Amino acid sequence: MATEAEKALEAAKSKQTEIKKRKFYDRIARYVVTTGGFGIIICIIAILFFIGIETVPLWLAPEKELKNDLSAERLVNGEQPAKVLGLGTEEYREQAFIIGSDGKVKFFSLDENLNLISEYQLSLNSNSELSAENPENALSNTNPKFTSLYSSKNNSGYSLATNDGYIKPFDVDFKIKFDDDANRSIIPEINEFDPIKVADEKIVTFAFQESESGSKVAAFYTDQNKLLLYNEIVEESFSGDSEVTTNTIDLTDKINNELVTDIKIDSFVQNLYVATKSGKIYNFSIRSLDEPEVKHFVDATGDKNVAVTTIGFLLGDRSLIVGDEKGNISVWFETTQDGKRTLSKVQNLPPLKNSIDNFSDSPRDRGFIASDIEGNIGLYHATSETMQLEIEGEGNHYAGFVFAPKADGIIALDKTGNLKNYYIDNPHPETNFKTLFGKVWYEGYNEPAYVWQSTGGTDQFEPKLSLTPLAYGTLKGAIYALLLAIPLAVLSAICVSQFVHPSIRNIVKPIIEVMAALPSVVLGFFAGLWLAPLMEEVFTSIVFIPLFIIVFTLIALFVWSKLPQTFTGKFRLGSELFLLIFVIIAAIFVSLQLNHPLENLVFGGDFKNWFFTNLGLQYDQRNALVVGFAMGFAVIPIIFTISEDALSSVPRTLTSGSLALGANRWQTAIRIVLPTASAGIFSAVMIGLGRAVGETMIVLMATGNTPVMDWSFFNGFRALSANIAVELPEAPHGGTLYRVLFLAAILLFFATFILNTLAEIIRQKLRKKFSDG
Repeated sequence: MATEAEKALEAAKSKQTEIKKRKFYDRIARYVVTTGGFGIIICIIAILFFIGIETVPLWLAPEKELKNDLSAERLVNGEQPAKVLGLGTEEYREQAFIIGSDGKVKFFSLDENLNLISEYQLSLNSNSELSAENPENALSNTNPKFTSLYSSKNNSGYSLATNDGYIKPFDVDFKIKFDDDANRSIIPEINEFDPIKVADEKIVTFAFQESESGSKVAAFYTDQNKLLLYNEIVEESFSGDSEVTTNTIDLTDKINNELVTDIKIDSFVQNLYVATKSGKIYNFSIRSLDEPEVKHFVDATGDKNVAVTTIGFLLGDRSLIVGDEKGNISVWFETTQDGKRTLSKVQNLPPLKNSIDNFSDSPRDRGFIASDIEGNIGLYHATSETMQLEIEGEGNHYAGFVFAPKADGIIALDKTGNLKNYYIDNPHPETNFKTLFGKVWYEGYNEPAYVWQSTGGTDQFEPKLSLTPLAYGTLKGAIYALLLAIPLAVLSAICVSQFVHPSIRNIVKPIIEVMAALPSVVLGFFAGLWLAPLMEEVFTSIVFIPLFIIVFTLIALFVWSKLPQTFTGKFRLGSELFLLIFVIIAAIFVSLQLNHPLENLVFGGDFKNWFFTNLGLQYDQRNALVVGFAMGFAVIPIIFTISEDALSSVPRTLTSGSLALGANRWQTAIRIVLPTASAGIFSAVMIGLGRAVGETMIVLMATGNTPVMDWSFFNGFRALSANIAVELPEAPHGGTLYRVLFLAAILLFFATFILNTLAEIIRQKLRKKFSDG
């Protein structure tokens, strides 16, 4: 038999082996936990890096590349010299065309050879065909008749004016075809329309538009310094025959006989704009073509010695671009100021160095290009109010100048016949810090505003991508949720930890913690479809429920205090709270029953009308109040659980000492326990705030998702998280909206990161303060 010493030795060896195993397991657990922690940090950094990479292009400056810098003199002059009146291209920038004063339209390739593809001669004969097929209709090159060019229909419709009072409209189109091998071919086409005799004098500058009804309108300035408005109206008689009536109105007196520098008519044929040498702009209303009236008159330059040299439209023909002799560029549109409609200067853009002589707008967005008489080019975007790119000129003004249909190129032909073809990479022109976070004066608005509206019903829509109202809505929803959650959760935690029997606490606490497991989509569903209509129906009762609960509770406490001790002593400490549940239910029931009498008494029978009439507040069914209830319900379990743990962790020696010195339980809870646990309670509140800031489904389903900036309880809002959920499925990959949504995700990430960091810093300070005390 083994001796006692051997048994002891064996036991010691066994214990050492067990200790080694534990150390080994502890080491493995430590490595696993450490690796997992580092893995989480790496994953978070990787996610943040990916999100950040997606937003980088929003901040990059546009890039340009000079594809061609060649002489096009042989195309411009050909056999007979002709003045270049215009220049155009198609969407792929493989072909371009020149419109000359001899009526020839020459199509050529945009490669290094500038090969002539085809040439068409416009005709002044009625019912003419393409002059390439009918050369007898061609004009004589020895007697150029065309003096000026006007473009419309997003740079596909053109009109030429002659020195004897004719206007010749025509369209330039490109047919795109693909063969069986997917090779692309581009076929230029011209569609001519009958020339229109509008005057007997030489037309210096003009504007021409055709309405949807077929009416033709031309405003023109002649070499006799006359401003005339011509209209040709087609009306159908009762017999079905078409009748054409024409009318010419002299507007020279209405502009005080000033010298005209440029003329524009919008595509709606409702507004005529006339720019003058003295820096004025006259805006005529031509809704009634027989009685045009000066609707607005503005001094665009502020100096009668500074002329407005050129004007143009942005996409949609509602905003007017104005360039002057000093190189200044501004954007104007109609607004309401002091109850009156006026033509307002809404944006001053960075100037060019010399007098502006050309504009070409983008058919895709509110961007445009401008050039001055020295050949300097500026790439602009009206919404962001920026010159995004500047190209230095060589001292020659551009006879032809066009912004590519996809806004990805600039083609310019100077007076010496030198052609420059630039490729432009500018995928996100509408974004800068101001458009994303500042106030912007959008088209149609009466003042600068914070607006989020990513899509519209037309191609002319101006995207409004301010994240400020979304951040505002996020903060609004979180604050309203915490207004409900913090008092209920913290006071409940104090009650459960300090006043009820432990056996009751062990029942109540798990029940509240289970509430955190409810999916937010379920809460949002009930809030949007059940709670919101219910709150609208019994709003008055909801207002008075707190008052009824207080009154009923005080009555119940008074009755409880009058009951004999032999009866109340039978109940465990804190169990009277269960009796109070029935009191609260009774108070709510009475308040609901009195809903209509109270609404008639307080709000005159209609609380929504009362709020709107007396306070200017409009009640929306899905509003911030509904979100406050629903999201507060989701946040309460988090704040309650952490707060209760912090309160229960306060040493019993402190509470016992306080009670021993004569303080009652309420005084001990408020003056001893609460300050000692304040660090933990603060952490609970901040974690609850982080939860509310990042909430998606409740906000998405329980609000109207209207991105308004208003603290009213009665209207909705749109939060950053809900906006991402709504917009991302429809956002084109790599587009501006797509990247802005990723920027919103970064804002959410940093908001929660900063909140949690501040919470930890303050918690540590509070812990140190009360520990030292």
